[in-house]
Amino acid sequence: MKILFLDQSGKPGGAELCLIDIAKPYRDRALVGLFADGDFRNLLQQHHIPVEILANQAIQVRKQSSLLQALGSLGQLTPLINKVVQISREYDLIYANTQKALVVGAIASFFARRPLVYHLHDILSLEHFSKTNLRVAVTLANRFASLVIANSQASKKAFIQAGGHPELIEVVYNGFNPKLYHTCEANVKQLRQDLGLTEKFVVGHFSRLAPWKGQHILIDAIAKSPPQVTAILVGDALFGEQDYVQELHQQVTELGLENRVKFLGFRSDIPQLMAACNLVAHTSTSPEPFGRVIVEGMLCGRPVVAAKAGGATELVEPGINGFLVTPGEPQELAKVISFCSEETEKTATIASHARTIASQHFDVTTINQQIEQLLKSVLGNNS
Repeated sequence: MKILFLDQSGKPGGAELCLIDIAKPYRDRALVGLFADGDFRNLLQQHHIPVEILANQAIQVRKQSSLLQALGSLGQLTPLINKVVQISREYDLIYANTQKALVVGAIASFFARRPLVYHLHDILSLEHFSKTNLRVAVTLANRFASLVIANSQASKKAFIQAGGHPELIEVVYNGFNPKLYHTCEANVKQLRQDLGLTEKFVVGHFSRLAPWKGQHILIDAIAKSPPQVTAILVGDALFGEQDYVQELHQQVTELGLENRVKFLGFRSDIPQLMAACNLVAHTSTSPEPFGRVIVEGMLCGRPVVAAKAGGATELVEPGINGFLVTPGEPQELAKVISFCSEETEKTATIASHARTIASQHFDVTTINQQIEQLLKSVLGNNS
């Protein structure tokens, strides 16, 4: 099975990290075509996955773009589509990993007569997308895709509600290698010391800095938490959200939390940093399609508190393997933080249980087998 994977981003977000795990088993007979250059290319190369940059300039369509903006980008897409049509004739299947990849992949699949698979990593709703982009994504998937893979029941439900054909879509959760999240206790202790966190109760937040990711909610909750509680914010603005970053720094200053909130920026030592936390917080204000951070926190053996919406509700069973709080409610979040800082034995039991469940349910080997079976059935149906 020779696969042409397509992705719009040069930056490694959740969808891109997922793609690395999916493409790895096919690396001797696959190509990842990117529509922009960046750190994601380097990551793919580190994993020995063939990669090619297919576009010279970024595609100027955003999730909230209007019809005019979308039409304006068609001229820009034509050379890219032509290139993908030529390349895809050497492969059995086109695998579109993002929405812009779906647009290009759908047209290319028609001309190259290759089946198209669309991996849906988004909740297709007006909270995240313009009406135009929603209609385009659903129409192209219905017309050209042989299969849509959703990363959660929440993503599947939103796709169908937006007009997607139910018979097209299958749910496959993201896969993880549990071994990557085993850390050395001595290294974690040293890391806490280096960051000045030795005697603190540390709440970690791991995602790009963006309003809907809700870092401001956590900062408010820290202000309402006991004085030994400290937060580390790991990540930075990815898509021009610098104004929000400034607002966060201003919020920290106004609340007098300069010594209790640390901005660590982008880091590659995520498992070590998670293990250095006493609690991992997920605070998205809009429903999250999946929530990789939630599973990663569990695999690191740390208790996780998540916003009760979207994919997070499929990952967390309150009081069993984590905690759920109402999105946008810092007071509720502060209560969970206080509980975890006081009830350490109960919290440790929940974290241990979460690690066991996550290791069983999200093992990358099992997930890749599920995807392989689906791809084989697509090729079987199209032969």
